[in-house]
Amino acid sequence: MSNHELENYFYITTPIYYVNAKPHIGHAYTTLTADVIRRYHQMLGEKTFFLTGTDEHGDKIVDAAKKENMGIREYVNTLSNMFKSLWPELNIHPDYFVRTTDKAHIEVVEGILKKIYDQGDIYYSEYEGLYCFGCERFYMERELVDGKCPDHNRKPEPIKEANYFFRMSRYQEWLIDHIQTHADFIQPKHYANEVLSFLKEPLEDLCISRPKTRLKWGITLPFDANYVTYVWFDALLNYISALGYPDGVYFKTFWPVSEHIIAKDILKPHAIYWPIMLKAAGIDIYKRIHVHGFWNINKSKMSKTLGNVISPMELKEKYGVEAIRYFMMREMAFGLDSDFAEDAIVQRINSDLANDLGNLFSRVLAMTHKFFGGKIPEPDPEAEIEFHLGLTQQAMNTIEIVEQSMEQFQFHRALSAIWDFINHMNKYVDTTSPWVLAKNKTSKRQLETVMYNLLEGLRIISGLIYPVMPKTSKLMQDHLAIDSTEKIHTISWLKSWKMLQTGKKLPKTITLFPRIDVTKLSGQPYPIEEAQQSQTTKPEITFDEFQKMDLRVATVLDAERVPNTQKLLKVTLNMGETRTVVAGIAESYSPSDLIGKQVIVLANLTPVKLRGIVSNGMILAGTNQGKHSIATVEKPIQPGTPLK
Repeated sequence: MSNHELENYFYITTPIYYVNAKPHIGHAYTTLTADVIRRYHQMLGEKTFFLTGTDEHGDKIVDAAKKENMGIREYVNTLSNMFKSLWPELNIHPDYFVRTTDKAHIEVVEGILKKIYDQGDIYYSEYEGLYCFGCERFYMERELVDGKCPDHNRKPEPIKEANYFFRMSRYQEWLIDHIQTHADFIQPKHYANEVLSFLKEPLEDLCISRPKTRLKWGITLPFDANYVTYVWFDALLNYISALGYPDGVYFKTFWPVSEHIIAKDILKPHAIYWPIMLKAAGIDIYKRIHVHGFWNINKSKMSKTLGNVISPMELKEKYGVEAIRYFMMREMAFGLDSDFAEDAIVQRINSDLANDLGNLFSRVLAMTHKFFGGKIPEPDPEAEIEFHLGLTQQAMNTIEIVEQSMEQFQFHRALSAIWDFINHMNKYVDTTSPWVLAKNKTSKRQLETVMYNLLEGLRIISGLIYPVMPKTSKLMQDHLAIDSTEKIHTISWLKSWKMLQTGKKLPKTITLFPRIDVTKLSGQPYPIEEAQQSQTTKPEITFDEFQKMDLRVATVLDAERVPNTQKLLKVTLNMGETRTVVAGIAESYSPSDLIGKQVIVLANLTPVKLRGIVSNGMILAGTNQGKHSIATVEKPIQPGTPLK
C-alpha cells in the first residue's frame, strides 16, 4: 500500500497481560487508553484495529497454578477469561484478543525462531548470571538497585546453565541510530532518553531459552526439543501473529502503522528486545511506542506483592463505568505517575460530571421545554451578532486543542479543554440570562438565538466526549434529537456550526450524573466537598469554643496549581514558619495573584491529605455564586500574628 493509503489506517495494541494474577486498574488504564485513542481515530474516519490479549507461558504461571491447586491449562484459561470478560464491562471492545497458547501464535513464534537461528543470530552457550524469577530474566549488575531487582525489591539468584542466546549486540548501533533519527519513535521523549542512556553501555546478548529440566510450560524451540522459549521472545511476537503474519491481509495493511501502548516497567523489552527481534527477522519495525506511568497507592506502585491492588470491577459497580473512564483519563497525565484515591473519584463525579456537565445539560434542556415546549428554536441572524459572544470561536478553539492533545496522547489536556468550554457555556447562560429574556415579549428572537446556541454547544460537547464517555455521548445526542445517521462522531461534523435541526422535539431532560452523598459511602465527610461551603447558618458556638480556633496572618510566598484539578492551588505560606496549604480557590485566583498577599489562616486545623499533598491549615475565604474572595488584612502585619 502507498503511504497515502496507509494514512487512513490505525493499529493500536496494549501489552498482552501476564495471567499470574487477576486484572487491576493498571491493566484497565492501559486498555482504556487504547480504546479511547482508537475511538478518536475512528472520528477521523480511519480504519482501525485494536489488539489486546494474555501472555500465558513461563515460571510464574506454573507457580501461580500450583498455588491455586489447578492444572496449568485450566488456570490460564480461567485467568485469560477474566481479562477478556472485563473489557466489555468497561465498554472496551478490542477487535481481537490474542493468547500466546493459540496455535496460530505458536506457529509464528516457531517460524521466526527458526529463521533467526538459521541465519546465525542465535547461538548456544553456557552462562552464569543473576536471575529474577519475578521478572523471569537475567539482570546485569548495573541494572540492580542496591543489589536488588528494581521491580520486585529482592536479590536475584545466581544461576549457571547452558542456554540459547540471541545476538542483540549485533544490532545495538542500528537501534541507537533509529531512535535518534526518529524523534517520535518512543513517546514521551524522556523515555527515549532513558533507553538511549541504557544503550550507552555494551548490550549483552539475550538468553532466549529455558531448559525443560527447569521449565516445561512454554513453546518448544524448533531447533532443540530440550528447551522452551523465553517468555518475552514468545510474547512480543503476538503483535504480528494476531495480524496473520506473514501473509495475512491485516498484517499487510495495519502493521506498517502499528503503535504500542505500554507501562514504563516493560519499556526495555518493548523498546530494545522487540525492535531488534523485528530487525533480525527482516520485518519492518513498529511505528511508535507510547509509555505511561504507574498508578500509585500511598506513593507505592500498585502490585500484587504489596497487596494494594485495586479492582476495576469494584470501582465500576460503585461509581459507574462512565465515571471511571472519565476519572482515569482525566486524572493521569500520560507518561507520568499518578496517585489513586477514591475521594478524587468522588470529587470528579460531583464537581466535573454532576455540577459542570450535568447541570449545564439539564438546565439547558429544561429551559428549552419551558420556553419553547421542547422544540429546538430558530436562531435569528441579527440577534446572533449581539448574543453570540464568541461561542463558535470558543468551540472551534476547543476542537483544535482536543485534536492536538489526542495526537500527543495528552488525554487529560483534551478533557481539560472540553471542560473549559463547558465552563464557558455555563458563563454564557449566566451572561445572557434566558429567564430574563423570556419575561420580555420583545426579546423572543434573542431568546431563540441564545437557546439554539446553547443546544448547539451541547451537541459539540457530546461529540468531543465520545472517545472517553461513549454512553454519555449517545445519551446526550438522543436528548438533542440527533438522528442515528448523524451519530458518526466525526471531527468534521463537530467543526460545523448550526447542525441541529430546528423545530425538532427534544425528550424531557434527565440527570446525567447524580451527585454522590459521600457520607453514605464512607461515613466521613469529603474534605473539600462543596456542600461544606454551604452558606446556610451554622449552629451557635460558645466563646470558649471560638477561642480554640488559632487564626493567624500569613504571607503567601509561592502558589501553584495542583496538577489535574480545576479548583485547587498549593500555597506556600510564611506564618512565622513555612507551611503548605491546599486551597480550593483556583477558579478565582491565579497563582501570581496570590504571591505577596497577606491572608488569614486557620492554623490549628487537623492536617489532611488532598491529591497527595498534606494541607496544614485553611485559608479563609468567602464564596458568592461560585466566586471566592479571600480574607486579608487592611495594613501589612508581621506573618504569624494571631487574630484576637
